[in-house]
Formats: sequence, C-alpha cells, structure tokens
Amino acid sequence: MRNLLLFSVLFLLAGCAAYTRYQLDQHYGLENPARFDHPAITATSVTYRHDVKPITDSRCAVCHGCFDAPCQLQMGSYEGITRGATKEKIYDDLRLFLMAPSRLFTDAQSNTEWRSKDFYPVLNERNPDTVANREAGVMARMLALKGRHSFPKSGLLPTERFDFSLYRTESCPAIEEFDQYADAHPEWGMPYGLPALSNKEQQTLQTWLEAGAPVEAARPLAKNQLDRVAQWEGFLNGASLKSQLMSRYIFEHWFLAHLYFDDLGEGEHEFFELVRSKTPPGRPIQLIATRRPFDDPHVPRVFYRLRPAQGSLLAKTHNPYALNAARMQRIKSWFIDEPYRVAQLPSYEPGIAANPFVAFEQLPVRSRYRLMLEEAQFTIMGFIKGPVCRGQVAINVINDYFWVGFLDPDHPIQESQKFLATTLKQLELPIGEENFTGLLKWRSYAREETNYLHAKSKLMNTVLVGNNLTNLSMLWDGDGNNPNAALTVFRNFDSASVVQGLVGEQPQTAMILGYPLLERIHYLLVAGFDVFGTVAHQLQARLYMDFLRMEGEFNVLALLPVEARNTVRDRWYRNAADEVYAHLDDSQALFFQQSGIVYKTD
Repeated sequence: MRNLLLFSVLFLLAGCAAYTRYQLDQHYGLENPARFDHPAITATSVTYRHDVKPITDSRCAVCHGCFDAPCQLQMGSYEGITRGATKEKIYDDLRLFLMAPSRLFTDAQSNTEWRSKDFYPVLNERNPDTVANREAGVMARMLALKGRHSFPKSGLLPTERFDFSLYRTESCPAIEEFDQYADAHPEWGMPYGLPALSNKEQQTLQTWLEAGAPVEAARPLAKNQLDRVAQWEGFLNGASLKSQLMSRYIFEHWFLAHLYFDDLGEGEHEFFELVRSKTPPGRPIQLIATRRPFDDPHVPRVFYRLRPAQGSLLAKTHNPYALNAARMQRIKSWFIDEPYRVAQLPSYEPGIAANPFVAFEQLPVRSRYRLMLEEAQFTIMGFIKGPVCRGQVAINVINDYFWVGFLDPDHPIQESQKFLATTLKQLELPIGEENFTGLLKWRSYAREETNYLHAKSKLMNTVLVGNNLTNLSMLWDGDGNNPNAALTVFRNFDSASVVQGLVGEQPQTAMILGYPLLERIHYLLVAGFDVFGTVAHQLQARLYMDFLRMEGEFNVLALLPVEARNTVRDRWYRNAADEVYAHLDDSQALFFQQSGIVYKTD
C-alpha cells in the first residue's frame, strides 16, 4: 500500500510538472537550448564582466564554484550559469557505478550538449523578451523569492527550516517545478541561508536577467602573453621521443595547475591550464577529454596546449604555478640535456599508464623527482585540492598539523631511491578499481606494501651503515635558497593549507618524502583519483593513503635513536586499531640501524 501511495504521489508531481511546462510553452514559447551558445549582444547599462560577475563572485561562487556546488550549478563563469543545473550529485557515498564526468569546459562544449547530459537551464531559454526572461528563468525567480520574504537579522538559523549538512538532500527545481518549490520553501530563495543581496545588487542582476543575460566578448590576450604561450607550447611539443615523453610526464603533474608567467610584471598575471589537444600549436585547440590525465587519448600524436583558465579563482581549486625562462631551462637540463635514450613511447594501456614507475621508467629518476620537489608546496597542495572540492573527501587521511621534509635528490641515498622506484614497478596502486571486487584485493595491496617496506628496510640496513648512518645531510635543504625544502600542513576538519617552512611548535607528527613516496601519493590522490568514481574506488584510495602516510612517518622515525623510535611511534598511533600496530611492527621493526645524529636532549 505504501509503494502504491508513493507511486501515486510521484505520478501526480510528474503530471503537475508536465502541465506547468505546457503552460510555459504556451506563454513564453518553446525552449531553445542553443540560445546562450552564441548570445546576442543587447544594449544595456549592465554588463556581465563589469557589473554582474563581481556580484556572483562575492555572493554566489563560494558555494556555487566547484564540484560540490549544489545542483552542480557553477556560477563562477558565464558558461557555468548558462549550462544550468542538474539533479545528479557528484558526492554520493552510495554510488555503486561510474558516473559520467561533468567537468565544465571539458565534458561538453555547448549548452545543447549539456541538455543531453540532464542539465536544465536556470536562465530563460524561451522567447527573448523581458517578461519571459523574468518569469521563465530559475535564477530570476530564486532572487525574487529571496526578496519577498524577511530573513532573520541575528542568531542561529532554525535547523528545522535550514539544513547546512554536507550530505543534505538537495532541492534542484527546474522552472516547471518552481511554484511547488516556492510554496513548500518560501525562505529558500538565493543566496540560501544568507542575507539577501543589497538593493543595488538585486537591481543589477534583475536588469541583466531581464535584458536576456547578455555577455560581452572576452578580452583578448596581450601580445606578451601570447608570446609566452607560443614559447612554452613550442617547448612542450618537440618532435623527439625525449621531448614527447617529458611532456607527457609534465602534463600528468601539471594538469590541475593554474599556470602563469611571473616574469611579465605585476598586473600581467593571466592563468592558464595545460590541456591535451588533437591539434598542434597555431591552430584552435581540439580538447582531448578523458576521465584521467593518463587515459588513452586515441590519437596518433598528442599536443600539449595552454588555454586561458576560465571561471572565478577559488581557494579550493586555485593552485598557482609560475612559468619563466629559468624554469624552462631547468626542465630542459633535467629531461632533454641529460644523457639517456628513449627507445619508444610507453603505451596507454591501463596497466602501464596508471603506473608511473612503468610508464616513465626511461626518464631519469632524479629529473622526475626534481620536477615535483622544486615546487613541493604545489605538489602537496595537489592532493589536498586536487580533483576534489569537498575537503573532507580530500584530507580525511591526514593529521591536523604536521611537518613535511624531503630527501635530498643529490644525496647518495638517491641511488637506493632508484632501486626502490624499480621495485615499485611490480607494486599496483588501487587506481583503476571501480567496483567492490577491488575491495577483495585489499589484503593483496597490504601484502604488496609490506613486501615493499621489507625490501626498503633491507636496502636501508645495507646502505645506511658506518659513515652513512641516517643523518640530517640526507634531507634536502632547498639548495640553500628554495623555501619548499620544509612545509607545514594545517587541517581544520574539511579544509587544509600548506605553508612553507616549519611553522609552530612541535607538531603531532612529521613525514619525510623521497621520490617513490611522493610519486605514489600524486598518482593515488591526484592523477588517479576519480571524483566521479564509485564509492569502492574512493574508499580504496583513502585506505591506501594510510599506508603511504605511515611510510612517510617511518622515515622520520629512522632519524631518531633506536631506543626512542617505539616510544614516539606509540604516541603518534595511540588508540590505533590492532591491525595498524601489526602493520607497524611488521614493517618498521626491520630497520635496526642506529641514527647518525647525536642528540643532546631526552
């Protein structure tokens, strides 16, 4: 009986929506999804970039600016607004099957395409007249709804009327559902749960919407920016196999970066994204959109292109990376000038492409490490920001406060790092597993990681003896002038930040990372992490990161006196599960060499 009642209610609601859509069609004409693909230029006193975008940036984009935007409505760009919204959630703890990616500027190139992917408009796509623009657009109706109802001036908002929890049920009304939404939730106008826009802001947006949401042409890039783009695209698209493999490696580490040219002076900072294209420099970019940056591009030759970053810059997505002549020269010295040979380019077959120790084994280990190390703050921020926007998803496997140091790429210990990188060719990361059968391999992953740590400890016991005991000379000092030599990570539940230097008092824990560990973290949590993947994939990535975090902490313990290691370890892992202690005992007790540091305190 309950199922019949539920079906009846759903049928009734669907019928109401269909009737409302019919009425909208009669009053305002049929929808035209292509209307805003090439919007007409309308004479109006309000412009998008000068008047509207500052308002949406300050009042809308913080919530509606990333993958965690309610209803996937992204308001940090004109294209995000015209794309509209969808009822499908990206962050779904119960997702058992892969979700089709819905990355703005990537997975569809027109609003017509987005409509085929179940996105509906929030602007009026019917007749382009003032009344229709006001009455047949969700955005205009949401703003008007907010203006019609008073909002509490102080105090906490009542939880029975406003839900701000991360996994709340979202309300995503299309225009044909808006009347029912407004009747049921008259206080849920936009901005939701926040004070209304000022009268001036409200009038600006209303004028713009009633004029048909026009947009002016984008400002063209300055000649000096175009010149820099040409220089870097020329560098990244060399014909030699060395150059092609170098660029593939760079792309897989920079694909989320906001690149900029820091040698053009203040006020000249435009941000760019590195993308894969079917077309070479000098021709319009034909984007190669794949789920992950190492997936098969299905073209004979990939070209690496710089396109302007679009949309508002948000703290949860903005990870800047400076390009200049000195950096190009260093990269050239690491990857082009080094005396090594690339016999053939690696395959994009998943078992190869998903394992950087296999795909890039022909590139010098020191060169790979240097690329990540010299901008270590950017590299570490990658797995905190990375391909996710909801911080709790990104950082629930790190501590609240810890320091990070790095092994010196020029220390003799790096020879062992090369050995470890070779050993890791046999170690599988849980990147491609998207179903729950992958969870059955968990013991296999744990066993492989333990075997790797055994091999690492055996090597360390062989190498770090006599005059080569563990000591501070093993740590990178930033070559005397690079502030990325030491980092501090702060976490506050679902957000985190990385700052240069050892900041604050003695932290909860610390990590020391060498090339193999830094590379695995990047491919596990950045290049290989699929925010559109299944809960099984995401769970495995987070569980595996526990292994990598403990390995980094083990490297710190190796610098302590033998007699102090267990005491410090037990303090770090107090109240940990029994299996964690078993893993620690099994892997860490195998390194028994004394530290070469002379400690003067207890």
